[in-house]
Amino acid sequence: MLDELDVALLKTLRDHPRAGQLEASRLTGVARATVQSRIQKLETAGVVTGYGPDIDLRAAGYTVQAFVTLEIAQGALDAVQEELEGHSSVVEAFATTGAGDVLCRMAARSQEELQQALLDITRSPSIARSMSVVILSTVVEPRSLPLLEAHARAGGRAPGYRRADRSPGGKRDAEDRQT
Repeated sequence: MLDELDVALLKTLRDHPRAGQLEASRLTGVARATVQSRIQKLETAGVVTGYGPDIDLRAAGYTVQAFVTLEIAQGALDAVQEELEGHSSVVEAFATTGAGDVLCRMAARSQEELQQALLDITRSPSIARSMSVVILSTVVEPRSLPLLEAHARAGGRAPGYRRADRSPGGKRDAEDRQT
């Protein structure tokens, strides 16, 4: 279970992706060794999975995106996974419950390119049917910190952790002085 310090470090890494451990230490108000050990713990646990750049597909020219629901042949999930991984237009895919078996997000430079990608995918003998819904706009960007923050607040503050928020003039606020 993540505590407030873990979440603060994750938020710092998200907000300042080029910050090193010393800068993360300064921003969170904890010792560099603590930052180093916590980040290592988060990486080992698989919570932090990478430090690559976030990519805006629309800005990169892939202006048409769609969610595609696939109904697949019984027991064909492994084959479908392999086939979907072979299509560059498939950005992500999930096995699901409900009407479909797999939900994909696909991206293309044009409607024609998306249509061709859909035709290519549905040629698979493992895929019985597809239904696509074109994405018009993003209402909520992908995020995980609000969920983690809500649970960390409920769990309390990590021992020795103090907020890095400072009042004008460089003095810690009253809550900082009490920890």
